[in-house]
Amino acid sequence: MDFRAAWWLPGAHPQTLWGRLARPRRLAPLHRELLETPDGDELVLDHLDSAQADAPRVVLLHGLEGSSYSVYVQGLLTHIRRRGWPATAINFRSCARDPLNPSVMLPNRRPRLYHSGDTADLDFLLRTLAGREPSRRLFAIGVSLGGNALFKWLGENGESARQLLTAAVTISVPYDLGAGSRHLETALGRFYVGWFLKTLRPKAIAVARRFPEAAARVDVHGVVRSRTFREFDEASTAPLHGFRDADDYYDRCSSIRFAGRITVPTLCLSARDDPFLPCEVLDRFRAAAAPRVELVVARHGGHAGFVSGGLPWRARFWAEETAVSWLEQLG
Repeated sequence: MDFRAAWWLPGAHPQTLWGRLARPRRLAPLHRELLETPDGDELVLDHLDSAQADAPRVVLLHGLEGSSYSVYVQGLLTHIRRRGWPATAINFRSCARDPLNPSVMLPNRRPRLYHSGDTADLDFLLRTLAGREPSRRLFAIGVSLGGNALFKWLGENGESARQLLTAAVTISVPYDLGAGSRHLETALGRFYVGWFLKTLRPKAIAVARRFPEAAARVDVHGVVRSRTFREFDEASTAPLHGFRDADDYYDRCSSIRFAGRITVPTLCLSARDDPFLPCEVLDRFRAAAAPRVELVVARHGGHAGFVSGGLPWRARFWAEETAVSWLEQLG
């Protein structure tokens, strides 16, 4: 599982950014489903079909402000499709894109958004899929925020998780949300935060305007002024989703808290130069992880980048290839 970064793409930031700027966002043929949730909202699912009745289905969870059209999700779908497997990519609430215009995000019907520790929708989806296809094995792959939610769900459910999931993979998970938030309060870190806040702020404001109950919780002025994840989470994420404050949200939703409770075989891929997380968190995570968890840490790779290959037009994406190959080896 050794990763060697592309010679033409040295450093954490080029590794993190190149794929997002250069890769296509429509690689796999998908069909969309609107799944009604228990609270009267809907989950937007994008399915990759397969004629193989005995092939495992892979559930994909995207990162912050991502979707099924994120380049890494499309990359994973490409590898899954080559094996003839079906897949289901979940779009977290407020993250689904219009298939005809992927730059447009589709709003949801309830006064809430999503967050790093939101596992209720994932649990509902996994139980729905298992009920539809009781003889088909389920795998899951989560990237960044999606990986944190997946890992937290695995820990929350302990032994019972094995009744639904056969195996899981996570990529570039921010295991300690508080440490990650502080780590991004630097000059370069604020570049990434600003990128995400360009869409997070309008979403939070729109929810507060549409729903009176959300308006009573969200600090709209705080959202407008936010320049860091902590400021945004203090003004919106925490109050909107029932947390006391940002610190309470980070403490209760950081997946490192659940590392010792995992019973499902899980591969975790990270890079020591991930600009979203201090590398000391990876050492703490390794010490806390249960025996079923295999942590592979590359020296380089950035955040969900892991770009290799001799030339830009022959780029390969090691984490995506490794994730699907590892699941395939499990049978």
